[in-house]
Amino acid sequence: MQVTTDESAATGPAVHPAPRRRRHRRFIALLAVVVTLCSAGIGLYLNERNTREQTRELAIPTAPDWIELDVTAQDVDPTGQQLTLYVTPVPHGGLAAGPDSAAFARPVEITLTGLPKATVKVAEGESAATQAVQIGMYEGTKTDYPFDRYRTEAGFGATSGGRAVPVGLAFTDTDPFFVVRPEARASATGSVILDARITRSRSTFILSWFMIAAMWAIALAVLGAAEVLYRKREGLVWPSLGWMAASLFALIGMRNAAPGSPPIGSLMDYVAFFWAEGIIAASLACTAWSGIRTEHRLRREKDEAAEA
Repeated sequence: MQVTTDESAATGPAVHPAPRRRRHRRFIALLAVVVTLCSAGIGLYLNERNTREQTRELAIPTAPDWIELDVTAQDVDPTGQQLTLYVTPVPHGGLAAGPDSAAFARPVEITLTGLPKATVKVAEGESAATQAVQIGMYEGTKTDYPFDRYRTEAGFGATSGGRAVPVGLAFTDTDPFFVVRPEARASATGSVILDARITRSRSTFILSWFMIAAMWAIALAVLGAAEVLYRKREGLVWPSLGWMAASLFALIGMRNAAPGSPPIGSLMDYVAFFWAEGIIAASLACTAWSGIRTEHRLRREKDEAAEA
């Protein structure tokens, strides 16, 4: 009897490297996408960090004796149409009690034209305390969220002994939800007019657009699932109905978590939220009604079969 050996049988089935290479390529491609997105996110963050919360010197006078007003913009309130500025006066030149001193060498009266008008009086030898000033905003509608934008204007002036003193502004924007872009112009008397444009921050824009896209994606997913259940004449599929109902209420929570707390009836609602809620509610109702009819039909068929 002749015994033959089959090498392939002895070594087992051949392993083709092609599927393994394809898996490796997919993994490398996925890793490259993740690294690219993370790098882009870090770049956007660094760009926004470097362009915001920076101190800008505006309308710095050329006179040796002048007052620097360190202005910090905080608490943009679209509902009240107000912007809060924190102003700290700092003397320069002969107005300072000494080199690099924050105390004034003589009495000074600083006028801040906002809403309402504010006056800061500093006695000789004293340092000025930070003053909170509310100034009005205009040319903006809060319901335009996230595309609402505003303008604001305020005047700054100072006098000492009945004579005008030049002032300059050092402006800093610290509100995390808004970007304040200031411009200033000096008058012949040394006072400064601040004119600023206020828009939503880049991070607010990104999150708002993500929420709009997510609302539409969830609504269309629910609509597609409802169509499949209807075409298959499925009964009451409770997991699917529970998912649809959960999506209906989950979108309400997501919408209320929008940064800046936009009022109901904002542009974002008309673009996505209202439509998404309507699509999900209609899909849920139609799926439930179709399932109820299917369950009744199956019950009748079962009863007829039992009677036969």
